[in-house]
Amino acid sequence: MKTFLQNIPKVELHLHIEGSLEPSMMFKLAKRNNINLKFKNEDEIKKAYDFSNLQDFLDIYYQGANVLQTKQDFYDLTWAYIQKCKEQNVVHTEIFFDPQTHTARNIPIKIVVEGIYEALEEAKNQFGISSFLIACILRHLSEEEGLKTLDELCLYKDKIKAIGLDSSELNNPPSKFKNLFKKAKQEGFLLVAHAGEEGDSEYIKEALELGINRIDHGVKCEQDKNLLEIIVQKQIPLTVCPLSNVKLKVFKNMQEHNILKLLQQNVCVGVNSDDPAYFGGYILENFIALDETFKLSKDEVKKLCINAVNASFLNTNEKEKLVKQIKAYK
Repeated sequence: MKTFLQNIPKVELHLHIEGSLEPSMMFKLAKRNNINLKFKNEDEIKKAYDFSNLQDFLDIYYQGANVLQTKQDFYDLTWAYIQKCKEQNVVHTEIFFDPQTHTARNIPIKIVVEGIYEALEEAKNQFGISSFLIACILRHLSEEEGLKTLDELCLYKDKIKAIGLDSSELNNPPSKFKNLFKKAKQEGFLLVAHAGEEGDSEYIKEALELGINRIDHGVKCEQDKNLLEIIVQKQIPLTVCPLSNVKLKVFKNMQEHNILKLLQQNVCVGVNSDDPAYFGGYILENFIALDETFKLSKDEVKKLCINAVNASFLNTNEKEKLVKQIKAYK
């Protein structure tokens, strides 16, 4: 089964590029940019990755991002993730980045976008891996700050496909960003939002009311039967991240995870890695963890992969081509 999971064509839709910063690269970039880390070695960093909740993780995540200073840093970070895509047969990826994490450190959005985008273009040319870029607004900051960031992002419409919402979910509901999402839609961006990870099912409902195209996480949708019916009926995609959910104590263990239950109810769920450097693995490791726990059938794996294709922002022809490849894979 591991070979099957390794080689089946995969699509990843929930990946924070800053969350793919491996300890080895963190040290390399810190040295390059003369930044002192509070960790003496990679083992110390890994020990710090024992989180009790989302905020624990975010505290260390934002510290790690400090080593990202130049266009080359963002290129190198993205290229390292692309190498993982190649190894694990991810044929299309839609990558999140957090502009405000960098502008708060006086790193211009231009440097961030161009560094990531150039690596993605190289991935397409060298390996045929297609991609889109999604800029996420930090929900623990004000909507006003988010709107200022959105104004800047509008200069990069040729490189950014969608606007998202991430960071601390509790007490920062999607409705806080009602005007921002309205403006983003008017500007021609597609919309995604983290909802129903730490926050309850109400956050998912709010996100859908704002015209969100797909929900990142969304595992709390089971709390509301009517909401679950709507999600199934309209095939609203949920980009689920199993290892992340367990690491951040959304579920006590993988046995408790509801992704397979949702799949069996015909919810459009797919498998993703979220922040793989922090949560114990990339998309393949997430599939392996699910298989070790639930003994996935090949049909279930194919369904999860096809759901991800259908949930992507690829055009209809590209989707049909990929779905055919997945169905034909043995």
